[in-house]
Amino acid sequence: MAEQLANKDKKARVFDLDEMLYEARKSAAKVEYCEEIKNDVAEENNSENNVVGLSASFLQLKSKEEREQDNDDDDDDELIGPAPPSENKMASEEKEKEAENEEEESDEDVEFNIHNTLPLSSNVTLQHGNKIVSGLALDSSGARLVSGGYDYDVKFWDFAGMNSSLHSFRTIRPCECHPIRDLKYSATGENILIVAGNAQAKVVDRDAHEIMECPKGDQYIVDMSSTKGHTAMLNCGSWHPKKREEFMTCSNDGTVRLWDINQPKKHKNVIKPKSIQGRRSIPTSCAYSRDGRWVAAACQDGSVQIWDHEKMFVNVAMKNMKAHVNGTDTSCVCFSYDNLQFATRGGDDTLKLWDVRNLSKSVHVKENLSNLFPMTDCFFSPDDKLIVTGISATKDHKKGKLAFFDRITFDSHFEVEFDSSVVRCFWHPRLNQIVCGCSDGSIKIYYDDTKSQRGPKLSLAKTKPKMKQVEMMVGQNIITPHALPMFRTSKPMSTHKQEERHRKDPLKSHRPDLPVSGHGEGGRVGAHGSTLSQYVVKQLVLRKTDERDKDPRGAILRHAKEAESDPFWVAPAYQATQPKPIFQKNVESDEDTEDNMEPLWKKRRV
Repeated sequence: MAEQLANKDKKARVFDLDEMLYEARKSAAKVEYCEEIKNDVAEENNSENNVVGLSASFLQLKSKEEREQDNDDDDDDELIGPAPPSENKMASEEKEKEAENEEEESDEDVEFNIHNTLPLSSNVTLQHGNKIVSGLALDSSGARLVSGGYDYDVKFWDFAGMNSSLHSFRTIRPCECHPIRDLKYSATGENILIVAGNAQAKVVDRDAHEIMECPKGDQYIVDMSSTKGHTAMLNCGSWHPKKREEFMTCSNDGTVRLWDINQPKKHKNVIKPKSIQGRRSIPTSCAYSRDGRWVAAACQDGSVQIWDHEKMFVNVAMKNMKAHVNGTDTSCVCFSYDNLQFATRGGDDTLKLWDVRNLSKSVHVKENLSNLFPMTDCFFSPDDKLIVTGISATKDHKKGKLAFFDRITFDSHFEVEFDSSVVRCFWHPRLNQIVCGCSDGSIKIYYDDTKSQRGPKLSLAKTKPKMKQVEMMVGQNIITPHALPMFRTSKPMSTHKQEERHRKDPLKSHRPDLPVSGHGEGGRVGAHGSTLSQYVVKQLVLRKTDERDKDPRGAILRHAKEAESDPFWVAPAYQATQPKPIFQKNVESDEDTEDNMEPLWKKRRV
C-alpha cells in the first residue's frame, strides 16, 4: 500500500515543445554560421595565416553571439545560437537527470511487483442464471459480452447500452434443449460461434441473427472423413486468428473439423486424432496458435497433438501421447502470445506448461488444482508473464479460486477466492479486465479504477432511470355530518368490508337462476324443444302434408288443362306435328288392391 501511495504522488514530466523547438533553431543557425566562416577562411587564406584568420573569425562569432545575447530580450525573432550554459543551469540539469533515473528505477520496481499489474481493485457481478456458466466471450473491442450456460440460454450484454442495473439486452435459445458448451467471438468481432451439446454448431452475428448452421453427418458411415459433418456431441470450438471466415470444432465422433462460412454445406478439412494403438481418439478441446500456424487438440486418452495448418492434416507435426492421465478430459489448450509455449488444463487436476520446440517433456507442472468441469479455462496474461486458471470448489475446500502463476518459475503469486467454482475465465488485453464465469450462474468482471478502460465502467456511470409516476385524480368525499338521512353519504370503507356487507344483503348476494337444460329439475320444466325428441316431434307436427308426395302423376296432370289452353314453353314449337297425347286412366280393381295389400312373402311367384 505504501508503494502504491508513493507512486500516486509522483508526477509525470512535462515537456515544453515550444522551448525545445526554439533551442533547436538556435543550434542549427549556429552550425550553419560556423560552416560559412570556415569556407570563407579556407578560400581566402591558404598560407600560414589560416590559423590566425580562423581564430579571428571565431572571435568575431563570439562577439556577435554576445551582442545577440544582450539583445535577445528585445527581439526574440532573430535566432543565431544559444548562450553558453551557466554553472547553476548545469547543476539543475544534473539534478533532473538523477530524478529521471530514480523515476525509471521506481517504474521498473512497480512493473516488477506483480500485484500492482493485476486489475483486481474493483469488481462487478452480472447474473446469467442459476446454472453453470459454460460459455463466455468478449469481442475484440470490449463492447459486448456473450454468456451461455447449462440453462440452454445465450445472453447478450452491451456495456455501452446498459445502466447500473446491469441487465442483458437479448436472450436466445439457439439449440433448444442442448446445453451450451462453448462461445467464441471471431477476430473481427462480427460473428459468434455457438457450440452446444448437439452435433451442429451455429454461427450468429452480433445481433443474434443466424448466419450458418453446420450440417449433421451420417452416423452409419464408419469413415468419418466421408461424412459432411459431425455425428456426435460437440466439445469445443475456436476461430482462426487471421482468417475471419474459418473456424474449428471438435466432437465425440473422434474428429476435428475445419469450416468455412462461405461453404456451409460441408466441412473444409477433417482431422482424425489417433491413440498410441492407432485407434480413434476423442478430442475434448482444440485451439489455434496466435499466428494461426498450429492447430492443437487435447484428447481423452491424455495426448496432446499438434498439426501444421499450412500442410495436409494427415501426419501429426508434434505430439505427446502421455501429456495427461488417460481417461480424463483436458478442458483447455491455450497458446502464449509469443507462440513459443502453450498451457493445458487437465482433468487430472493439473496445469502444465509446454514448449512447442520440445514437446517430449513439460516445462512446468502444477498439481492439486481441482477441476470438476470439462470446460475449465486457463490463459496467459497480456504481457505473457503470468498463467491464470480457475479452480473448482470441493467438499474440503468449499470456495473456488482464480490462481495466478509465474510463467518462468511457476510459483503461485496471487489467488482470488469465489463463493463457487470458477469455470470460464479470460483476461481481455484491450480493456485490461478479467472476466470469470462461475458455477452458480454469476459472471464477475474484475477491473482497476485507473488502469482499466471502458467495459462495465461505462455501465456503472449511468444511473438507473426512475419510474414514471402516474398522477390520478381521486374523487373527494364531502363530509356533511348534519345533513338529513336521505342526503347523508355513507362513510368510505375498504373493499373487504363492502364485500361482507353485500354478502349479507339477500338481494345483492342472490345469484340468478341458470337456464334449465334437459327435462328440468327442482320444480322447473325444461324449455319447449330443448331435447332432441321434442324437436323431432315438433317438426313432424308443424310439417304440412303435400299431395305430391302421395300421387306424383296426379300432381303433374292437374296442370294438363292449363298447358293445353295456354301453351308456353315446348308445345308451341311442335303444335303442327305433335300427335295428341292419350294418357292412361288410373283404374284400380278390387283384386289389385287386395293383392297389393298382401305382404311380399305371400304373393305368388310368376
